[in-house]
Amino acid sequence: QVQLVESGGGLVQAGGSLRLSCAASGLTFSSYTMGWFRQAPGKEREFVAAISWNRGNGYYADSVRSRFTISRDNAKNTVYLQMNVLKPEDTAVYYCAAHKARWSLGDYGSSQTYGVWGQGTQVTVSE
Repeated sequence: QVQLVESGGGLVQAGGSLRLSCAASGLTFSSYTMGWFRQAPGKEREFVAAISWNRGNGYYADSVRSRFTISRDNAKNTVYLQMNVLKPEDTAVYYCAAHKARWSLGDYGSSQTYGVWGQGTQVTVSE
């Protein structure tokens, strides 16, 4: 059974940092593009970042580019999201997800592209 488990969320002051982790099991992790999405109360789920399965290239939403960094450790089956200079508008539940297809980066910014999701971890940024 494929499973994704996020951790690392919490409460932080504006300007602070957090590192989210997502541990994967039940899939050939190194073959999948992985993504991070977030959903704030009353808003739709939105793309945050993705990392390709092959070269580990990172792709970012404009709102987080230069502040967030996505990375992966295929030996540990884990994807990370380093979040710096956090802002109150970053407050949301953060989800990691695995692409539906192996060896594919296609449409990485769409939630419809991902077939497996974690349970989410809450990130709250105070003023």
